[in-house]
Amino acid sequence: MLGLGAAGLAAGPYLQRALESALGAAADKDPTGLTGLLPNGGGFRYYSVAPSVPHRGPENYRLSVDGLVERPATYTLDALRRLPQTRIVRDVQCVTGWRVPDTPFEGVTLSRLLDAAGVRPEARAIRFTCFDGTYSESLTLPQARRADVLVALRMQDKPLSHAHGGPARLYVAPMYFYKSAKWLSGITLTRDVEPGYWEERGYDVDAWVGRSNGRDDTPTV
Repeated sequence: MLGLGAAGLAAGPYLQRALESALGAAADKDPTGLTGLLPNGGGFRYYSVAPSVPHRGPENYRLSVDGLVERPATYTLDALRRLPQTRIVRDVQCVTGWRVPDTPFEGVTLSRLLDAAGVRPEARAIRFTCFDGTYSESLTLPQARRADVLVALRMQDKPLSHAHGGPARLYVAPMYFYKSAKWLSGITLTRDVEPGYWEERGYDVDAWVGRSNGRDDTPTV
């Protein structure tokens, strides 16, 4: 028994990496969403509300910024990569209860894209849409201009994978992870907040960690 235990400890890291790789591949292909029940890459779970999600890469990824702006724009992945990048390391907290501590995200601050577009005075909120064809999210303009809100291109110091919402996703560091919309394709300035996918199903619009959805997720030391 001791020998088996030692062998298990030695093989554990390799088995974990193999499991994460297999689950990541399954998440890309799974039309049922059942892989959302399983742990994935570094403690994350794979969630999708769409039956399937197309892949996008440098050749066909586009991010539009439109609505109540002076200068609508469309960014390629390469164009986003050429902009100044900001790196943030925070705990990721899901409203379902799991947490991944000290997770690096890197990308373009959303405020930089808003400034480039020229937000019109009547704009007070932003609606985010995704190329899965289903998911949406929203932020108020002051929330969106925080320094810890990114259009993320990297996670855990690697390019953002498809399973984690790549090639670009929203990352709202101080809010529950459902606000960090995966597979981001559209940023639209609006007059008022338009509830996103989960808000339409009862989740809080202002999803501050530890102050919404009836939870207290303050880390314990």
